[in-house]
Amino acid sequence: MTKAKRLENKNDKVLSRRSVIKRAGVLGGFLLAGCDTQYYKPPVVRDGLMGVADIMTMASQRMLMSNDQLVQEHDSSEITKNFPVWNQSNPEDEEYQRLRAENYRDWRLPITGLVNKPISMSLRDLKKLPRRTQTTMHICEQGWSAIAEWTGAPLLSVIQAAGGIKPNAKYIMINAYGGWYEGYDMFDVTHPQTILAYGMNGKDIPLGNGAPLRLRVERHCGYKQLKFIKSIEVVSSVENFGRGTGGLNSDYDFHWYAGA
Repeated sequence: MTKAKRLENKNDKVLSRRSVIKRAGVLGGFLLAGCDTQYYKPPVVRDGLMGVADIMTMASQRMLMSNDQLVQEHDSSEITKNFPVWNQSNPEDEEYQRLRAENYRDWRLPITGLVNKPISMSLRDLKKLPRRTQTTMHICEQGWSAIAEWTGAPLLSVIQAAGGIKPNAKYIMINAYGGWYEGYDMFDVTHPQTILAYGMNGKDIPLGNGAPLRLRVERHCGYKQLKFIKSIEVVSSVENFGRGTGGLNSDYDFHWYAGA
């Protein structure tokens, strides 16, 4: 790890979830999610044993990680030489293809919904925010894993740039080009390693890995690491998105909670 990276990340291990929220001053009346049992379950609970299992595994992970423990970070020598390109690799979206042709010059990220100051940020704006670099393992639910170095703006800093969230906010819905969408609760939004990454292995993120911006929420499996991000909306409920389960994957009977 370089000296610059150490300085970039030096406070991570001493910042509790409570102190992150306090320092940011952006979560309004939001209480410590990891200590409230309503946040120990997905936004929509399945029937039967599968639903019980989801709640139990999610509750266990949340309690064990309630002090913002970091996911293991690796040495640069461990970076996977050919990081896989998986699933969506080049959205067949007219707007995305126009932005790509112009090297994302006019790309903007709207942050709307239950925020105090809705904004639209360019890549240049994002790069002005505090940055974090982390070398972590991507764990795919389909049986493979790979390590890469990611650089980007902490999601919490982006929400802070939008004036913070209103007291009734519970989830952040992220939409991507190509029709993908996923929801995340504040437990993961405020974690130091949850970043909007614009860099990979010291360069801009390649097309197949989600250019120009992708989410890294390191305590989850690969399908929650949304690529080709289009917009962010802060909401009190997920019911108005797709089938109302909290994400495209869970809409089609996959798990909303993807804790690794």
